[in-house]
Amino acid sequence: MTRYKLILEYDGTDTVGWQTQADGVSVQSLLQDAIFQFCKERVEVVAAGRTDAGVHALAMTAHFDLEKEAEPETVMAAVNFHLNSAPPFAEASGGRPVSVLACKRVDENFHARFGCRMRRYKYVILNRRAPVVLDKNRVWWVPRPLDIDAMRAAAVRLVGEHDWTSFRAAECQGKSPIKTLDEIKIISGAFQSPDNCALRDFRDDTIIFEFSARSFLHHQVRNMVGTLVEIGLGKPYDIDEIFTAKNRAAAGPTAPASGLYFVGAEY
Repeated sequence: MTRYKLILEYDGTDTVGWQTQADGVSVQSLLQDAIFQFCKERVEVVAAGRTDAGVHALAMTAHFDLEKEAEPETVMAAVNFHLNSAPPFAEASGGRPVSVLACKRVDENFHARFGCRMRRYKYVILNRRAPVVLDKNRVWWVPRPLDIDAMRAAAVRLVGEHDWTSFRAAECQGKSPIKTLDEIKIISGAFQSPDNCALRDFRDDTIIFEFSARSFLHHQVRNMVGTLVEIGLGKPYDIDEIFTAKNRAAAGPTAPASGLYFVGAEY
C-alpha cells in the first residue's frame, strides 16, 4: 500500500462542499471517481479541511492510499486527465472545478487531517458600489463603505483562546467550543496566492481577511467575518460581550461562502 499526498485547488461554487453527499457533486467524490477511472481502485481521499458548499481552495492538502504503486507524476497527470475529460456538470465551472497541483509519496503515518498543526483561510470582500462581474462567486460584494480601522480594532479581540459558541453554527458537531485563533490580518487592496505571488493587480476595493489556527469550528470563519463587517458598517457589536453571551444570536450574520478560501495547511 502506497500513500500519496496531494495539493489541490478547486472552485467550490457548484459543489456541495468537500465531503461526499447523496444530493450533489462534491470535491471528494470527483477526486475519488477520477482515481478509480485511472487505476480501478476505490479509495477514500482525506483532506486537511472539509469545506462547505461554495467554499474554494487555493492549496488544499489531501491524501489517499493505492494498492498498486505508481509514480507521483503519473498519478497527478492521470487524475487531472480524468477530472478534466469528464462532461461538465455545471456551466459556471466549465466541468473543471478541481485540479491537482502536486503529488508525492509520503509515509503511511502521514494524515492530511489529523496530522495538520495549522490551517489558513482567506476571506475576500469586494468593497465598491459597482456590482461584481469578473469575481462573481469568488468574493462577497459589500457595496457600502467599510471602516477598516474599526474592523482591525475588533479583530484584535478575536485572537487567542476563547469559547466560540457565539461564532459557530448551530449544527456544529465540534466536541468543544474552546479553540485558539492564532492570527488574524485584515489587508486592503491585494488578493495574493499562498506563495505571495499576486493573482491580480493591486486594487483599492479589495479587503482580505486572513485567519490562522490549528482548527476551526463549523462556520467560525464566516461568522467572524460577518460580525466584523457589521462593525465596519458602524453596528455597535462588542467582541467581548459576544464571547460572554455564548449565544449565536449575539454575533453578526454568517458571511456568504463565495468569499472563503482554504489557503493551506502546515504539518
